[in-house]
Amino acid sequence: MSVTNIILLGPPGAGKGTQARILTEARGLVQLSTGDMLREAQASGSEMGRRVAEVMATGQLVTDEIVIGLIREKLEQGGSGFIFDGFPRTLAQADALGALLSELGQGIDAAIELRVNDEVLVGRIVGRAEDARAAGQPVRADDNAESLKTRLMAYYKQTSPLIGYYHAKGLLKGVDGLADIDVVATEIAAILG
Repeated sequence: MSVTNIILLGPPGAGKGTQARILTEARGLVQLSTGDMLREAQASGSEMGRRVAEVMATGQLVTDEIVIGLIREKLEQGGSGFIFDGFPRTLAQADALGALLSELGQGIDAAIELRVNDEVLVGRIVGRAEDARAAGQPVRADDNAESLKTRLMAYYKQTSPLIGYYHAKGLLKGVDGLADIDVVATEIAAILG
């Protein structure tokens, strides 16, 4: 069985996490979320976990070297493939990930961009947050228009260059991230074959 490795790209709120969960269930792929990996490593008590805990305890950002180390550990455990969710975020991280995968005899099969209209996205997320508040459900503190616009700006500054990076490598595929969840999942499935 071949290994399928994909990267999900798109701004905050585009549905990357939702689509990653669908792919995990449908194809048995492993979702590699950097946030989850950092929390898991911190709790593990391993050498890498101690390094992560030390960095996070001082309030500093975890280095790319540490994140790549965590990804290496996951890749070496094997599996039918991986979904990179939230990584890479920069061109340097994309290069480091590509080098690691090459070293392990693997590669990226597709970088799937969940394309969105920013104003529609902000309206959708803020509306969902208001509905959740009205129903007494928990809501992310940063699910408001100002915070979302700040997060979008950070995405465009840091991560959007990856769109051109993976396009140049012939790996970029795009889907409408604002379509119905099932429609997006169907389009991604068609891309992956």
